[in-house]
Amino acid sequence: MAKSAFIQEEKNKEELKQELDSLEIQLFRMKDNIKKIAKTAAEVISIDQTPNDEWVVVYADWEEDNWQIMLHSCKRAFRGSWNSALQAEVKDDSTIHIAAIKGEENKGYGSVLMKHLKEIAREENVQYITGDLVERDFDHVDRLQHFYEKHNFDVTVDHEEQCGEIVWNDE
Repeated sequence: MAKSAFIQEEKNKEELKQELDSLEIQLFRMKDNIKKIAKTAAEVISIDQTPNDEWVVVYADWEEDNWQIMLHSCKRAFRGSWNSALQAEVKDDSTIHIAAIKGEENKGYGSVLMKHLKEIAREENVQYITGDLVERDFDHVDRLQHFYEKHNFDVTVDHEEQCGEIVWNDE
């Protein structure tokens, strides 16, 4: 075996060992995090992976018509707070309105939360998910537009008035 091939093989073994160690830690934390989250008023609704293969616990707080779907990374111990959250309001039998998506950016957390909101909407036979783009969003409106379009929302943006709306229709 050539020296460079041997070095590459050793590197691959080391990378695999690091990935396995990381996965073991995430699984241990997942178990511990689920226990801690279950002790709160929230309901654990899923275990999922981000597009970057990070394991997360998805949980929710259902208060009448105001919902909060939260996510906590299994790379960290749960200490009572979420890494990302989606706040929504049930407007009527056919519409859920997104009030806010908060938390860490560019980790795939928003996509996981959106996936679960859409699943819940389908389970509840809710046809529309709506939301508003407001003035405070316009420093990152292009990123928001990309995010919502990626999740099959119709996005209308008025750059002059610094407002807009999003609509998802589950036809």
